[in-house]
Amino acid sequence: MPEKFVINKSYNKSRFDKWFKEEVINLPNSLIQKLLRKNKIKVNNKKIKSSFRLSEGDNISIFNLSKYKPTDFKKKIQYLPSIKERKSIDNFVIYDDDDYIVINKPRGIAVQSGTNNLKNIVDTLKKTKYFQHTKPFIVHRLDKETSGIFLIAKNRESAQFFTSLFRIRKIHKTYLAIVKGEAPKSLKKMEDFLEYFEKNKKTKLKAITFLKVLKSNSKYSLIELNPKTGRKHQLRKQLYMRGLPIIGDQKYNLKQGKNFKEQPMLLHSFKLKFIKNDKKFSYRADLDSHFQKKLNLYFS
Repeated sequence: MPEKFVINKSYNKSRFDKWFKEEVINLPNSLIQKLLRKNKIKVNNKKIKSSFRLSEGDNISIFNLSKYKPTDFKKKIQYLPSIKERKSIDNFVIYDDDDYIVINKPRGIAVQSGTNNLKNIVDTLKKTKYFQHTKPFIVHRLDKETSGIFLIAKNRESAQFFTSLFRIRKIHKTYLAIVKGEAPKSLKKMEDFLEYFEKNKKTKLKAITFLKVLKSNSKYSLIELNPKTGRKHQLRKQLYMRGLPIIGDQKYNLKQGKNFKEQPMLLHSFKLKFIKNDKKFSYRADLDSHFQKKLNLYFS
């Protein structure tokens, strides 16, 4: 008897081979194609190719896979949040519908699991009521130590839509940062070629950020930042290059002393705006208590 599967909403319009590797067994592409040619796999009782695009509700029959072993790969360790952590997500939700969710991400928690990060937002959301019938699709970045607005798609169509908006720079993000030093009021734009390493080669990518100095004194400045490009660590790098490191930034700092580095980083994703179906959407994430406390302390 064949194993039976039904495609859920999260794999609507996905390639068959992608679904097969993620949900059944991780086999080489050549072997998947061989199984398809020999009619060992059928979708809705029909023969297909590995590039076939699935639809929600498709019925898949797979015959005799027991003799195959998965290709060696490092399996991700999934974080299992406590009941308290799952319930606490409600406190961070700004907006939620069938297509996407917007949260106010706490600082110190990674978006996804990684080498140094087990606790993360994605694995926590998977275990909540917000993703009972689908899975989270990540469409942009937010550093672990950065707090604030984060948008997560709930289906492939929405993920493609928002990824496209980010790529053509039609999603507008506003950040707030408290930096060390007195930023000149005349500083309204930062334009640099930032260095990165890609495939063991050094490359330079253009980074553009518009900014406004909201408050400043001889020691600190509160700056509003509107990045027009989305380079990794763009804001942190550009401010550091101008002698204005973000308070608490462990990586880009001017060695201002132990207290400067050891406190949480004061960079907050404050607002997010975009247009969908000719309608304007705008979301705002309130400052957390630590950022607000430092704001009052430095600029009272």
